[in-house]
Amino acid sequence: MTQKKPINTTNLLTLVSVAILVGTEFVGTSWAAGWAMSGLFQLPPVVGLAVEIIFSILGLVCLYYFVRAAARAEPIRG
Repeated sequence: MTQKKPINTTNLLTLVSVAILVGTEFVGTSWAAGWAMSGLFQLPPVVGLAVEIIFSILGLVCLYYFVRAAARAEPIRG
């Protein structure tokens, strides 16, 4: 069995910090975009909420792929 390398706490802290910063921006921007789109098209409140949720999920998906790419650039182990 191969032995795992120790966790590099500096890289881990960098990744967590970037995920919090960029995640707030991704989700906040996508949520605001959903709110603006529902207001622009004068959608009913329930449909507007659904649009906000869909845009927020899209922001979370973008965050997931961003963190994956960042983890390749700053490996946690090694």
